[in-house]
Amino acid sequence: MSLWGQWGFQDAASPLMEELIFFHDHAMMILIMIISLVGYAALSLMLNKYTCRSLVEGQEIETIWTIIPAIILVFLALPSLRLLYLLDEVGDCSLTVKSIGHQWYWSYEYSDFLNIEFDSYMIPTNELESGDFRLLEVDHRVVLPTQTDVRVLVTSADVIHSWTVPSLGIKADAVPGRLNQLSFYIKYPGVFYGQCSEICGANHSFMPIVVEAVPLKNFMQWAVHVSE
Repeated sequence: MSLWGQWGFQDAASPLMEELIFFHDHAMMILIMIISLVGYAALSLMLNKYTCRSLVEGQEIETIWTIIPAIILVFLALPSLRLLYLLDEVGDCSLTVKSIGHQWYWSYEYSDFLNIEFDSYMIPTNELESGDFRLLEVDHRVVLPTQTDVRVLVTSADVIHSWTVPSLGIKADAVPGRLNQLSFYIKYPGVFYGQCSEICGANHSFMPIVVEAVPLKNFMQWAVHVSE
């Protein structure tokens, strides 16, 4: 989760988030190079006293500053398009979970198991225990297995919400009457926090998402226990 004063991304817990961070670093490197070059040229022109009143046209330099930006855009566009299609790809998933947004809580249904349905409400501040995070803890966490392809179907029962977990690099709008889907792969066990990312009313800030990732063996034990 994010820490006070943190400027960068949260630690990546899925291959998708790793790819997003790699592309961010790639784009930032290109932008820093462009800003440095343009800044150096601008300062050089302002600080020196050289003038050239006879220069009317420069076909070579115009060709250069047309071709080079086009090449730079290609280096930005190709990784971006690759990542865009990678994020939308949904393969054969081993587990499907349905997430339903409400004002202002989430409901979850495990389609591959019988009788695993629950609502997830934020724990009020006055009921938090030592070490809990304000506005992020819930009474029922979404338990998912690690190193397993998971699919989440997202919809809403009232207004538009958005199911988002930054550490996993996933975000899907919950639209009434429509099913959106996303797939991801959690690399290691942990607790990952998210929040509704679409303004959905007065208590929009009070419907957090908590994903608890556990090894597959522990997940099956939890599923059997909850199903009973």
